[in-house]
Amino acid sequence: MAQTSLFARIVALVGGAAVAIRHAGDGPRSPAYGTAPAIPDPKPQGKIPTLKMPTAKGWEGDHKPTPAPGLKVNAFARDLIHPRNIHVLPNGDVLVAESMGEDGKPNGIFDHAMAATMKRARARGVSANRVTLLRDADGDGVAEERYDYIENVRQPFGMALVGDTLYVGASDAVLAYPYVAGETRISTPGRKIMDLIPGGHWTRNLIASRDGTKLYVAVGSLSNIGDQGMAAEENRACIHELDLATGKSRIFGSGLRNPVGMAWEPVGGHLWTVVNERDGLGDETPPDYLTSVVDGGFYGWPYCYWNRVVDDRVPQDAAKVASALQPDYALGGHTASLGLCWLPEGTLPGFPAGMAIGQHGSWNRSKLSGYKLAFVEFQNGKPVGMPREILKDFLSPDEKYSYGRPVGVALASDGAVLMADDVGDVIWRVTGA
Repeated sequence: MAQTSLFARIVALVGGAAVAIRHAGDGPRSPAYGTAPAIPDPKPQGKIPTLKMPTAKGWEGDHKPTPAPGLKVNAFARDLIHPRNIHVLPNGDVLVAESMGEDGKPNGIFDHAMAATMKRARARGVSANRVTLLRDADGDGVAEERYDYIENVRQPFGMALVGDTLYVGASDAVLAYPYVAGETRISTPGRKIMDLIPGGHWTRNLIASRDGTKLYVAVGSLSNIGDQGMAAEENRACIHELDLATGKSRIFGSGLRNPVGMAWEPVGGHLWTVVNERDGLGDETPPDYLTSVVDGGFYGWPYCYWNRVVDDRVPQDAAKVASALQPDYALGGHTASLGLCWLPEGTLPGFPAGMAIGQHGSWNRSKLSGYKLAFVEFQNGKPVGMPREILKDFLSPDEKYSYGRPVGVALASDGAVLMADDVGDVIWRVTGA
């Protein structure tokens, strides 16, 4: 492709609302969902993959997402700065991690296009690097108090309270802070208990074990498919288990390209995660997924995906492919499923027990996907059926604009479902109508 032609495409990309720099070539496909998804054959896109992203617009006036029948939604808090994740404290206070992807040095013309696109979509920029505390003191479903709880943390995301210690997953470390119930600020610097490597997929989610002795730390890959060699991916694309008594860590589950949301499923007692799969093989190939994570399990990245389908773009390891476990449930291609929260039966009218999933939305397919708060029913400890929508209409019908993008999900102390929206700068609250 001539340099002038590519430059013209980039100009159109930056100036337009949602322009694909290159389509996958196979056109829109039915989403690959469920326990036995129909996944199309891979169609590698070459060096210039599909790049399509709506322009961030936000919510204006009384405009808000559409809830499922029988539900209602209100803004628990507005005017945050790119809220990404939520943690509810025992006293009902709500912690929100406000953070954003850092600008890196572009390597080539596509990187310049990607950077411009992500800024237009409000996915990159100046990060607030803050944890904010929200308090609904009068119990009306709207937080009327707001405090800068922890500041100057590099891209905070995961949060977990164990006893009197609050753990925060920054992009470069797991930090420990002294916690006192009711206090509205922690000024003590965080104590580093685990070093992490920043860059690439930067979110570092946390979840504590049921007995509070261990912390699970989700770390995404540096690259799409090990593009800089597997040495650069050491201790990445995995979930670590950190022993809080000894400070020692080990890899609990690996081959997970970008695991973000984590939740405990109560029937089987297993740890579950949502994973963002690789790019460049088509709109629905491979699907992002929801899966249980077994101790020592390997889930394929970068050598293969789903049911040991080899990615021939990657130097192969036959033993690794043979050991790969198939994920439990497909969530559709490039939905960017980031948030995960277990909803007990009765949490929302009309919804059984299952997982709520914040789908941030695609940037790399010819027809956009995700952009919703989804729900997957569980029976006997396993996902069943097709996904349902809890909240939708985060995109304009023509896909040119995003009003919001779902991320973290949590249960409030009153049983409402809270969801972070990092384009709308809102925490949405969902209850029965």
